[in-house]
Amino acid sequence: MKKSTGSYPSLSVDAAGTGVASHAGLLLAVETVRAVGLDGELSGALGPWRKPLAVHDPAKVVTDLAVSLVGGGDCLADVAMLRAEPALFGLVASDPTVSRTIDALAADAPRALAAINSARAAVRARAWAAAGEHAPDHGASAARPVVVDVDATLVTAHSEKEQAAPTFKRGYGFHPLCAFVDHGPTGTGEPLAVLLRRGNAGSNTAADHITVIEESLRQLPGHRPGRRPGKGVLVRVDGAGGTHELLAWLARRRLAYSVGFSLPHNTADLLQVIPEQAWSPALDADGAIRKNAFVAELTDLLDLTSWPAGMRVIVRTERPHFGAQLRITDVNGNRVTAFATNTPAGGPGTQLADLEVRHRRRARCEDRIRTAKDTGLRNLPLHDFAQNQVWCAVVALATEITAWTQMLALTGHAARRWEPKRLRLRLLSVAGKVTRTGRATTVHLAATAPWVQILLDALTRLRRLHGPAPAPG
Repeated sequence: MKKSTGSYPSLSVDAAGTGVASHAGLLLAVETVRAVGLDGELSGALGPWRKPLAVHDPAKVVTDLAVSLVGGGDCLADVAMLRAEPALFGLVASDPTVSRTIDALAADAPRALAAINSARAAVRARAWAAAGEHAPDHGASAARPVVVDVDATLVTAHSEKEQAAPTFKRGYGFHPLCAFVDHGPTGTGEPLAVLLRRGNAGSNTAADHITVIEESLRQLPGHRPGRRPGKGVLVRVDGAGGTHELLAWLARRRLAYSVGFSLPHNTADLLQVIPEQAWSPALDADGAIRKNAFVAELTDLLDLTSWPAGMRVIVRTERPHFGAQLRITDVNGNRVTAFATNTPAGGPGTQLADLEVRHRRRARCEDRIRTAKDTGLRNLPLHDFAQNQVWCAVVALATEITAWTQMLALTGHAARRWEPKRLRLRLLSVAGKVTRTGRATTVHLAATAPWVQILLDALTRLRRLHGPAPAPG
């Protein structure tokens, strides 16, 4: 017997294995698609793009792309990961067919995107209904609103692509504006809208913000054309949303809002006017008092006649942490920030410190953007702008599948908040062996996988929502 001198065993390797599925854990995404009826809803919406006698349904092509992104893909060719496992993922189109499908949808992008968004809205309502008390809109009211966060991000283009342009950070690419619904501290979030824009698109363009928020409202269950959602929906935006046009539009729609606000040049003088007893200790994300941080209302000290009625401005001062870069807007060594809101005083959760920590939780939107970038948004792989618009719709679907999987199947476990990288490593990459007995096909997941029981429990929960898989015919 030859003794190994290395840290790892010496093995002989070949490619002769059969019946082995290397990404059997991706069945979690497939079961979510079936549980919420995404495949059927998309098939109906994209029916006009299915050619007579076509073997592949455009909806199946789009769904396969989304599932491949859930598993870590970042281009059209990565759908080959699914094609290699027909027992798990069914018939998967060839690369040329996938490319032609995207081209066909991009040729009529506005109508195709509207069809996909219509299917997404219908499926979202179904998913939230199935989630019950764990859904973002459960018990929604003015005191506990559905939270929609809006933020932009930069996507670098590594080659010449249509409408790619220099960015404000001296890069080159695109500047999409996104909206996500927040699942709260115990969950993650899901995308509502992704507006692809040129790299030089403005950060504070009110028209783009209104477009994204309108599209987001159409995605919420219970939305009715022409009906105002009211204060049961809270829109949070950073300082880029602090424009007269956007705030006036939000007020007309009677939406609750919490938006970053730019303070005037005489802020240092205004802060001196505020009496010491008017300052309240600020809170951290857990509701505990934050050291050296205070909040106060600045509304009565500002000229807000040109702003919407009922708007309040709340200011926060905090001593920057050690080593922080000082800003020109800092006052007497304190970091000063402010936001505008139309939430009135009185009632639970309306103290200044509560409203301020509610606004700072908007930072969770950055986590949602990071998740989307880890699910296909980091690089737009196609050349034409319309093609990349369709790609963004696929990214939204993939990110939603992940969010719905966690909301429906992983509630009560830490995996409810795992980001894609950890989900893939611990659950989606679990291998399995496919066996067939008579008319039954069984996937035997790797018994040695450390988190395989979590995967099995999640699959069981999803199958309870739609019943057992049909027997192969």
